[in-house]
Amino acid sequence: MRYRATVAYDGTAYIGYQRQADGQTVQGELEKALSKLNKSRPVTVYGSGRTDSGVHAHGQEISFDLIDWKHGIPTMVRALNATLPNDIAVANITIAAENFHPRFAARRRSYRYRIYNAPLRSPHLFRYTWHIARELDLDAMNTAAVALVGEHDFETFGRAPTPGGHTRRRLFRASWSREEEIVAFDIQGNAFLYRMVRNLVGSLVQVGLGNWSPDEIQKRLAQKNSDFCAAPAPPQGLSLIRVEFEE
Repeated sequence: MRYRATVAYDGTAYIGYQRQADGQTVQGELEKALSKLNKSRPVTVYGSGRTDSGVHAHGQEISFDLIDWKHGIPTMVRALNATLPNDIAVANITIAAENFHPRFAARRRSYRYRIYNAPLRSPHLFRYTWHIARELDLDAMNTAAVALVGEHDFETFGRAPTPGGHTRRRLFRASWSREEEIVAFDIQGNAFLYRMVRNLVGSLVQVGLGNWSPDEIQKRLAQKNSDFCAAPAPPQGLSLIRVEFEE
């Protein structure tokens, strides 16, 4: 039977979500835990998307198949979380259609990037924010971000996940907000290119620091050339917040 679940994780200790030949990954830990519930038979976990090394998630969506699980979903949730490392947790497990695949069924993905914008760094937040000491101009950053909403070729700000893949994506939201020292960038799109969110944040921060004018983002977007992108923001400030599907 196929199941769907929501997964949260702290990505600090992992080289990314996707299973790789070397190194600890979120997918690898999920598959090890699920195999114990599957009478030691291998289980393949399918995710709604990949996150880079050090990137976190509140709402990664996965699917997996278990054979002959007879103990009910609440017991499955408890057993799985008892087996997983403390920095990964599973919730909201439901039975899914046999052909459900979260990557292909997803219609909107929401990410949040957080910056700790204060003169002195915080030892309590360094795993989850990018520390920028100089005050950021959020009005300028929001003016620049308006140009990103809609369907565009985002080749300047990311790479297709597969060689030769197209680089057009649709963004539904791209906006900045501040709550005391925390500056947050909320972005929602139908899909994202490799490192697209971190590249956009890095470039928008150049606007916020006064190094670029707000219209630079639109100009550089039109170039369709990664040479016009600023250095990417570091990974620890980024979290996958939510994945939405057609019901």
